[in-house]
Parts: sequence; C-alpha cells; structure tokens
Amino acid sequence: MKTLINPSELYDGSSFGMSQAVVLEKHGLVFVSGQVDWNRDFQITETSFEGQLKSALRNLEIVLREANASVKGLLQVRIFVRGELADYMEMAAPILAAFLGESRPAVTGVGVASLADRELLVEVEAIAIRDPALA
Repeated sequence: MKTLINPSELYDGSSFGMSQAVVLEKHGLVFVSGQVDWNRDFQITETSFEGQLKSALRNLEIVLREANASVKGLLQVRIFVRGELADYMEMAAPILAAFLGESRPAVTGVGVASLADRELLVEVEAIAIRDPALA
C-alpha cells in the first residue's frame, strides 16, 4: 500500500499527475518528487543558485515532515543543476553540508539542459525512510 503526500504549504501537483511524495507503507520508504523553488502558486521566489537551492531544500524538509520523516532518514539525494555541475559545486557544498549534517546520505549531482521552468537553476529529489518516532 502507498500513501500520497501533498503538504498544503506546497504547490498542488495533481494537474501534473504527481504527488510531492509517495510512502511505501510496508517498508516506510519515502520517495520525494523533485523539489524546486516554487511557491504554492508555481512562482519562483529566488533568482540566485544559492537561494533556489536553499528554497528547494526547505521544500524537501516540508515534504519529509509531512511524511513522518526527517533529514536524518535521508538515504539518497539527487541534485539536478542547469548547466555544468562543476560550475556550482563550490556554492552548493557548504549549503548541502549544513542541511545534511550528520545524515550523510548517498548524493548524486547531475548537470542538465533544462528543468521544469526556464528560470529554475536546481532541483532536488530524495529517498528517505520514515522515523517511527515521528509517526
């Protein structure tokens, strides 16, 4: 059985046929859709890479909380950046290190030609495990 996660603080992805996350109840796995710097109205709030990354990570945290998970339960994180990944590493590393803390999930970074909006610079997706203490 799966549970769909769609926090009210985030945009409604149902028009795209998606949920912000899906929880596989039997195993407590949380599969989080790519999070970007979109508010509830699909508007970008930050223009810089750093600002958009921080916003996407805040959205990731909102989804994890709604799914009874946390940053500590992250198993895998994928970061997609518009352009060459190497161009962003120096900016991304301290932001990611601060966000992930001691969690130390598997992390993959990928440079891509485009994202869901021409103004988006970064997207973050993740897999986590639920924390029974949060349920």
